[in-house]
Amino acid sequence: MANPNIVNVTSINGNTAYVLPASTAVSVAWTFNGSTSLTGLTPAAGTVNKIDSIVVSNTTGSAAAASIAVYSAAALGGTAYYIAYQISVPANASLIVTDKTTSFYVTENQSVGVISGTASALTYVASFEVIT
Repeated sequence: MANPNIVNVTSINGNTAYVLPASTAVSVAWTFNGSTSLTGLTPAAGTVNKIDSIVVSNTTGSAAAASIAVYSAAALGGTAYYIAYQISVPANASLIVTDKTTSFYVTENQSVGVISGTASALTYVASFEVIT
């Protein structure tokens, strides 16, 4: 079931996940396990994730570019559709990419990936609901 009916939900569980990419390559489909190749904002079968917010924080003394995309397939497969593309995050600052007013859904056949313009400079934090 790639897109469950969310009118008759069984559960809604809130989650927060984060990643600090150590490279400048595409590095997440968010399996927040501390690595740079992640697979987590891709929901399990029969679920959908509602992404409530994504915040990018720059913890360095120089500006760094951030990109975030929804991919048309799981595990960063398919086509990348950017919701943020090479946005400069100033030194020691944060950028709210999405919040409750711009939330979006990710189904089991999609994924979310990030690209940092500078390795180990940007921390990405996502708040999301797992709906089954």
